Amino acid sequence: MAIQKEFVLRYQEEGHVRFGVPEKVCNKEVAETLIKAIRAIDGVYRVNLYRNQKKLSIRFHASVCEFKSLAKQLFEILANLEKKGALVASPSLRGPAFLNRKVKTNRFSPLSWIKEKINNTKETVHAARVLTRVTLKKPKSFINDPEKAVVDFLNDILVLFLIKLHWQNITQQWIVKPFKYRYEWMALFYMFFLLIRSRKAK
Repeated sequence: MAIQKEFVLRYQEEGHVRFGVPEKVCNKEVAETLIKAIRAIDGVYRVNLYRNQKKLSIRFHASVCEFKSLAKQLFEILANLEKKGALVASPSLRGPAFLNRKVKTNRFSPLSWIKEKINNTKETVHAARVLTRVTLKKPKSFINDPEKAVVDFLNDILVLFLIKLHWQNITQQWIVKPFKYRYEWMALFYMFFLLIRSRKAK
């Protein structure tokens, strides 16, 4: 239980938990191994390990996996990885090169976070512009029923946002195990059904 004791619970609510993690799991190679193992837990749909901040964020379906069960499986994963030696950085990442990386990692630099947010904002703005152009190409529909035109536009924005938010889960989990995530697929298809239905003329 050595490695488990270094995981500190920082935040907990239904479906979301955050841990403070030790330096040894913040190595890129180790972090990827750990994230992959956590994603395999039934009910987990998003895992983020912020190596610079030494934080692990896990989002899960509480109806499928309770917090106690999640914590137990997480500790089992850590124990197995530690036993296999998977939590030890490769030799190529030790020595002066590893020390330099560690110094850079410990520096407070929000540039990566800012860049990520800027890219997300650009993508959202770009999508909004495309939808706006499509909407403006149909001035008659806007003039005849401005309320419906605005609602359709907002629905498109919402669908794009939801797809972007869950894209990683869709490509890496839902497609790989469609039966396991059948309820997520049902919700996705129903969302598209509602979107298409709302497009029908009154």
